[in-house]
Amino acid sequence: MKTTCSVAVFHVHDFEAALTYYRDILGFEPDFKHERYAGLKMGEGGFLHLTALGTRPAGMGSAYFFCDEVDGYYEEIRQKGALLRNQPQDYPYGMRDFTVADHDGNNLTFGRPTGASPEGK
Repeated sequence: MKTTCSVAVFHVHDFEAALTYYRDILGFEPDFKHERYAGLKMGEGGFLHLTALGTRPAGMGSAYFFCDEVDGYYEEIRQKGALLRNQPQDYPYGMRDFTVADHDGNNLTFGRPTGASPEGK
C-alpha cells in the first residue's frame, strides 16, 4: 500500500459559519461541498474537511500544516480577527510555528522548519 495523502476532518457546530471563517479569515479555498460536509484546501498540499454530520462532539480536532513561512501569514490572519492561540516562535523540535483555533475549538498549527536540529539528536 502507498499512501498519497491524508486529511483531517473537523467536526463543527455551525457549518456555514465555519466555512466562512476558514475562507474569509484563514484563507482556505473551497474544494467541494456536499450538504454538511466540505473539503477545503490551502496551496497545493494543505487539505482539511469540515462536517456537521453525525453525533461526534465538535471542537476536538487538531492539524499541523507545514509551510514555507509563517510570520507573514500570522500577521495577515491576525488583522482579520483569527482566534490565535499563540505567536510564531522557534521551538527545540526544529520548527517555527503558531496555533490558531476555529469557533468550535479545533486547532490548526502552521509551521516551518528552522534548520535547527531537534534537541537530543
